[in-house]
Amino acid sequence: MLMNRPFLWLLFVFNLLGSIYGFYWYGNQMADTEWYWNLFVPDSPTSSTLFTIVVLLWLLGRRSRWLEMLSMVTNLKYGIWACGVIITYWNANGIVDGTDLMLMLSHGAMAVEVVLYNFNYKFDRSVLWIGACWLLFNDFVDYVYDIHPWLQDERFTAYIQFWTPVLSLLVLVFVAVLRPATARSK
Repeated sequence: MLMNRPFLWLLFVFNLLGSIYGFYWYGNQMADTEWYWNLFVPDSPTSSTLFTIVVLLWLLGRRSRWLEMLSMVTNLKYGIWACGVIITYWNANGIVDGTDLMLMLSHGAMAVEVVLYNFNYKFDRSVLWIGACWLLFNDFVDYVYDIHPWLQDERFTAYIQFWTPVLSLLVLVFVAVLRPATARSK
């Protein structure tokens, strides 16, 4: 069912709309950031855009092991990251609002969908080094140049700064465990 063409088109449309909304969400932060860092500001919508492109390629009968790998590691990382940050603030503030619930559902879905489609990805562990470079360089830029996603306040920045690269490494290990050592033939 997950590879059913009408379902894939629905998945494509929902992810495309979510990505567009995500870039809109980051509009003010991108406007306040030097243009040359803007690629690293909208982490989640960039991730969901990668998955959207992967789904479109599947629909067109095409593949890209690089895009599949980047889609998987970034959606896992930023889906989990956003849920963790939101839960941290919920716990501290004791307040849950509709926007936070929407963000939890959408970011949680990002992580779940790439794991569900693990069976269809064609990349092997040999390309994970590119994902490692992307995630860890993004972590470096986010916390050295202070372009990480805007937080409700700065109470937890030091913790988030510590746990973000740890999460990147855990995601890379998790994906390495899920993926074969060498490419499967089709």
